[in-house]
Amino acid sequence: MNQTREQLVALGAVFEAAALVDRIAKTGQISEPPLGCMLGSLLVRDPKDTLEVYGGDDLNLRDGYKALASALEREPASLQREPLRYALALLTLERQLAKRGDMLEVIGNRLDQIQQQVQHFGLVHDNVIAACASLYQDTLSTFRQRIQVHGDMRHLQQSSNAAKIRALLLTGIRAARLWRQLGGNRWQLLFGRRKLLNELYPLLRG
Repeated sequence: MNQTREQLVALGAVFEAAALVDRIAKTGQISEPPLGCMLGSLLVRDPKDTLEVYGGDDLNLRDGYKALASALEREPASLQREPLRYALALLTLERQLAKRGDMLEVIGNRLDQIQQQVQHFGLVHDNVIAACASLYQDTLSTFRQRIQVHGDMRHLQQSSNAAKIRALLLTGIRAARLWRQLGGNRWQLLFGRRKLLNELYPLLRG
């Protein structure tokens, strides 16, 4: 994969996490495959390419690609506003995290423990989701800027949904980190829109 394509996968995953958070907040529902794909991305070490982090299939990121395309096209009628807001907030939070070596070490150590839980319980078990949510809460939630999730309070007040949202936000941070490590930056979202869209459209049609 070329570098733009690699970056697109990581950025699509940021938007995938954002879109899934939005879905839980508004409907209280999310299916296991996309949740499992995103949680699994936290535990992939030494992938051969970025897509392998997300199961090796662009279909796993289709909702994220759609939300990203809506942001790049800037068409008010099709813009997914909340996913865009969450995605931009995730990119900002990741930049703050990058300056905190102590916090990165904590996250790495806790993910090793979560890996063991996954081997015992399975990837989308409540205990694993709760551990990922707790890790997000103990680290990224301590920053001054916090992500405010909007939706139906009946769904947001359910502890299981709150845990899934925090766990997914953690996966969004992982994707944002990947994107930056691949050379991604915010200028691309402003000035490289056409290049990104040209790579995106075939994936949306596929």
